[in-house]
Amino acid sequence: MKHTTIEIITERGEKVKAIAPVIISASRATDIPAFYAKEFFADLLRGYSLWRNPFNGKISYVSYVKTRFIVFWTKNPQPILPYIDLLQEYGIRCYFQFTLNDYESEQFEPNLPTLKERIQSFQQLSAKLGAKSVVWRFDPLILADNLGIEELLQKITGIADCLNGYTDVLVFSFADIVSYAKVVRNMQSQGVRYKEWTSEEMVRFAARISQINRQRWNFRLATCAEPIHLEEFDIEHNRCIDPERIKAIAGSDAGFSEYLLLAKKDSGQRKFCGCITAKDIGAYNTCPHGCVYCYANTSPHSAQCNYQRIKNNKT
Repeated sequence: MKHTTIEIITERGEKVKAIAPVIISASRATDIPAFYAKEFFADLLRGYSLWRNPFNGKISYVSYVKTRFIVFWTKNPQPILPYIDLLQEYGIRCYFQFTLNDYESEQFEPNLPTLKERIQSFQQLSAKLGAKSVVWRFDPLILADNLGIEELLQKITGIADCLNGYTDVLVFSFADIVSYAKVVRNMQSQGVRYKEWTSEEMVRFAARISQINRQRWNFRLATCAEPIHLEEFDIEHNRCIDPERIKAIAGSDAGFSEYLLLAKKDSGQRKFCGCITAKDIGAYNTCPHGCVYCYANTSPHSAQCNYQRIKNNKT
């Protein structure tokens, strides 16, 4: 389903064309809740954002006049928590894709709050919005020296015991490092001796996490954009922009329900992605978390420089 195009008046009084999406993704490209919450809500207040196409550099306008739902992606929601109540004033509902990994000892995510703090943030967010509105992602699952399947399961178990009752789902993916040259380069520069997953290892992991889940938590288990089929272990293919979850949170508005019913798969995403169409408003190479496996940044240094430029309002 294509986004509606409308005319808007900018702050400078210019009449311009803007797309007016119903669903916003904020964002696969950068962590808006962690680093750009203030800027995002300033844009929401004025009614539009500027978005730069990562392929051709062209600037376009994104209007919020028709927006009904936002899917936030984050590893640290603390900075956005004071703003969430403002969404109700705009008639907008939301849920969070919260990536909560435990790579503290490996230092794969060097600029994040501590694991304890992130678990507390997850619990706080869930208490505010409800368990269905906070999706837990342990993403990606990385194999490396001294980090095998059993070690990953121990890390997941430690977090899951704390999140039981605060979410209904665990989403994971198997790190596909060799497909991204910049990820290979960044991990090698950090001295990370990674290992690619085999199909046999994926199946072994799936069998073990499914068994532990049945015994301890009963989360819905799902993979993200993975071609492998793991249904025999009660592991689904996830839809991160999920019409069913959106409908459950947004309520029974007939017009919005019809929109969700007619929504198509997002053709701009990876082959095995099940998401419906949404407009992503983030910019690549702007997230200063510094995660060594990040596909969205050219390098941690360039992302940090761009972050400082944006914060200083420099073009």
